[in-house]
Amino acid sequence: MKKTLQALLFLLLLAPFIAQSQKLNRPKIVVGIVVDQMRWDFLYRYYDRYGTTGFKRLVTQGFTAENCFIPYTPTYTAAGHASIYTGSVPAINGIIGNNWYIRQTGKGMYCTDDSTVSAIGSDSEEGKMSPRNMWTNTITDELRLATNFQNKTIGISLKDRGAILPAGHSANAAYWFDNKSGGFISSTYYMDKYPEWVNQFNDKKLPDSYLQKDWQTLYPINTYTLSSSDNKAYEGGIKDEGKVFPHITSKLNGENRFESFKQTPYGNNIIIDMAKAAIEGEKLGARGITDFLAVSFSSPDYIGHSFGPNSIEIEDTYLRLDKDLGAFLSYLDGKFGANQYLVFLSADHGVAHVPGFANENKLPGGTYSLKSTIEDLNKKMLEKYGSDKIIEKSMNYQIYLNRTIIEQKKLDKNEVEQWLIHELVKLPYVTEVISTSQVSTAAYPARVKMMVNNGYNTQLSGDLQIFVRPQYFEGGKTGTTHGSWNPYDAHIPCVFFGWNIKPGKTHREVYMTDIAPTLAGLLKIQMPNGCVGTVITEAIK
Repeated sequence: MKKTLQALLFLLLLAPFIAQSQKLNRPKIVVGIVVDQMRWDFLYRYYDRYGTTGFKRLVTQGFTAENCFIPYTPTYTAAGHASIYTGSVPAINGIIGNNWYIRQTGKGMYCTDDSTVSAIGSDSEEGKMSPRNMWTNTITDELRLATNFQNKTIGISLKDRGAILPAGHSANAAYWFDNKSGGFISSTYYMDKYPEWVNQFNDKKLPDSYLQKDWQTLYPINTYTLSSSDNKAYEGGIKDEGKVFPHITSKLNGENRFESFKQTPYGNNIIIDMAKAAIEGEKLGARGITDFLAVSFSSPDYIGHSFGPNSIEIEDTYLRLDKDLGAFLSYLDGKFGANQYLVFLSADHGVAHVPGFANENKLPGGTYSLKSTIEDLNKKMLEKYGSDKIIEKSMNYQIYLNRTIIEQKKLDKNEVEQWLIHELVKLPYVTEVISTSQVSTAAYPARVKMMVNNGYNTQLSGDLQIFVRPQYFEGGKTGTTHGSWNPYDAHIPCVFFGWNIKPGKTHREVYMTDIAPTLAGLLKIQMPNGCVGTVITEAIK
């Protein structure tokens, strides 16, 4: 009896120490990777040419959701980054595109514009940016809240929107590339002066060093059999350089050279360089608390827009990115230990084939211009309704009507919309036009109507949504773009890797908006405050 009491007393004395040792388990760092313009099939298109340390390692040792889609339209960069990190959609988070129209002012709005802030130590207009236009918070904000702001969050990208929106409202910093200086900048939204490690990084002048290397194919050019031949009239080329290999970037020495730099794979290299510098300079993942590094690779988008997804340039870009990711993962292994860090990889949108390529291979596709159509329609409405300014703006596959004129002339808005729809569907490339106020009753596939609803923001969106034939978009004779509801723009990678991830895959349909709640489930923190996604439970151990 005495021994039993002694044992119980010992356990009671030990209990507080046992409780303290059972701390909440989290990874040392979360690294979010968004590859700008990466269609899902790029995980596998060059699979046989990838090494074992990059994309293959992520897919085979991690968890991949093979049918991950963007649940809204239009599918643009800012909306994609915002929706991944908010777990929300443009209808709720307010980021309906890269740009949108403000009826009250009659002017456009860029997604991260903020006239109340300025670049740090620079007069660059590219520094007047912040996340204030995003209405909801992010998974990065929620981690800051969960740690009572003790953790650190850093966003890095060539594009301001690729750094700012993922980093969230409460980030310690977001850094993006400045075409004027060739360095990374931030704004006074985050800080008054740069940390010394940022100054030291910019002082290295890495873009100029990379440009001196020129861009030649990683392997003999005749082995790029998954791409079109090199010299195609429908490819746009690198600004001030050209459109065939080798790309002699060392000759670029003018003020536009940094814009051209972004159109090379070296833009990916400098993002990894900057990411490593941030980890070292901020001691991320080394302070006993989970930090978050949000990284976005923009160069695939710049290259893809110009050359198209079937170009040798894109194939070489992904072969190089595969090696670079492999080296980065090895760096993270050495820095934090295998399975001590959590990574996800996704994309903000996909990409359409260049119409010239499609036509060359007897596939449907083409370009159009709404400008002349809008002018003609306004002339017709002058005769019919007494004004040639009823169509106020056209952007993001939407038409904005001048509601003030409609009210002043006591017109029936629904009747005006129906007349315009009747006229627009006569266009050979248009498949349907829907009034954004009547989407639910439209005779169009449920998936597409769901995407329109999720992309429609009452305060910011237009009155009519235009749908065009697959592989048709507004543009010129060279290059390509994205933005449609179609799978080539909306089917994206979704891969989780590392800490507490169960290797495997699912073929069930999931969405971009499921990434943030899955991270929340893994980290045991609250979902972002506008989140509409659900946890991908199969990915979690």
